[in-house]
Formats: sequence, C-alpha cells, structure tokens
Amino acid sequence: MMKKVFICSDTITGIYSGIYDAWKLVPKPGEVGIAIQGMVEQELFCDYIEADESEQKALAVEKLIKRHLGYEVYWNLYHAVLSHDEKKGDAILGTMLEAKEIPNSKKIMNHLTSPYVRKVFELSRAVSNEAHYHKEFVRFRELENGVLFAKINPKAQVLTCIADHFSNRLPLENWLVYDETHKMVLVHEARKHWIILIDEEMESEKVKKYSQTEKMFETLWRDFCKTISIQERENKELQRQHLPIWYRGNMVEFTK
Repeated sequence: MMKKVFICSDTITGIYSGIYDAWKLVPKPGEVGIAIQGMVEQELFCDYIEADESEQKALAVEKLIKRHLGYEVYWNLYHAVLSHDEKKGDAILGTMLEAKEIPNSKKIMNHLTSPYVRKVFELSRAVSNEAHYHKEFVRFRELENGVLFAKINPKAQVLTCIADHFSNRLPLENWLVYDETHKMVLVHEARKHWIILIDEEMESEKVKKYSQTEKMFETLWRDFCKTISIQERENKELQRQHLPIWYRGNMVEFTK
C-alpha cells in the first residue's frame, strides 16, 4: 500500500485538519504523513492528498489530544505546531500514533527513544525558549495615534505564546505586535481580549510615525545604554549568548 501524505497549510487549523484526515485511516506509524504547503519534498511511492481544512476538524483533534494524552502532552504538541520545521507534521502525528501503542498514553513524552517523540520534544523546547526571549526583547513604540506598536521577526509562530504575557501587563493600552515573518498581527484593544489577524501586511509608513514623547524617550534610552557601558569590559561573545544578534533589529537600543 502506498504511503498517504496529507498536504496542509502551516497553521494550527491546517495541520490538525491533516492529522484528522490521516487518523481516520487508522494507520500505524510511518504509514501516513503530513506535509506543509510550500515545504513538500515529494518522495517515490507516496500518494499526496490535499487536506480538507476546517475549524471543526481542528477542534476535534485538540479535544482528542487533551482527553487521551493529557494537557502536558497537548502543550508539547501545540508548541511543535508553531515551529518552523518542515517535518513537524510527521513528528506530531507519529507521536500520537505511538501513544496508542503504550499502556499509559499520557506518558508518551517520556519515550524519547522514539524519533517522533524526540522531535516533538526538541521543537517544543525551541519554541518555548524563543517565546521566552520575545517576552524580554519586544520593544513597544508609541505611534502618533497613541497605539503601542512592536515588530518582531521570529522563526516560530510565537504570538499566541506571548499574548497573555503582554495582555496582563498592558490591559489598559491599545497595542499591536506584528510578526513580519509570518504576516500575523497580535491585536489588543484596551480592556478587551487579544485577537490574532492572519495574512496581514502593515503599512510601513504609518507604523513609523512615532509620537514626540516616544522620540524623546528613545533618545534618552539610547544615551542611557551608551553611558552605562564600560568599553574596556565589553564581552561581545557573552552578549551574543544572552541576546542573539537576530533579535536586535527591532530593539530601540540597537537602532538609530
């Protein structure tokens, strides 16, 4: 029998819909696969099928995971979905299938000898670490209309991971976080819950019109960072360990 590979979009709804379609075939690990649109490397003796995506299918898979694998496994799989790895779909589906073969499916993440489980563990840890970095390194800048705006260029789709963090700290503010890599926007209206907008392009000129107060404080902040620096004690290698260079492009203290 030819291996069936379901092609889906690089979204939670897309990947979970692909897993839903694959799960209905009652396969064994390795008999089915999940491929991401735009990242497909076609192999011989595989039947490629376009997944029929829907919110209903995605919710059904989410419910299945929470009920049979537990919340700890759910969050590991969820973070893996958000990663930028092209093999993440296979790893998630393979982990779920292997969980069926063990006495306690909720302990599946302990089976690191499985390449699927090990992959999910690595992806989940990488996404969690990146989200943690962005909680520290996101820099909001006040626009002329009073909205706080920040731009990030993450590898993974971390907006949902950092949303509650900033919502809890800035509940009375209108703010946006724009994920330029994935063309997604995290939107928070004062005193309301945040939402995610997908496939959004920001008008660059509008988000560069900062308030006069913002410009003043940016100048003061850059001067402060320069003043406290001791040139003779600079350690560039250690700095890069704590603050990787690719985060710095959107940080006020590293821009002119």
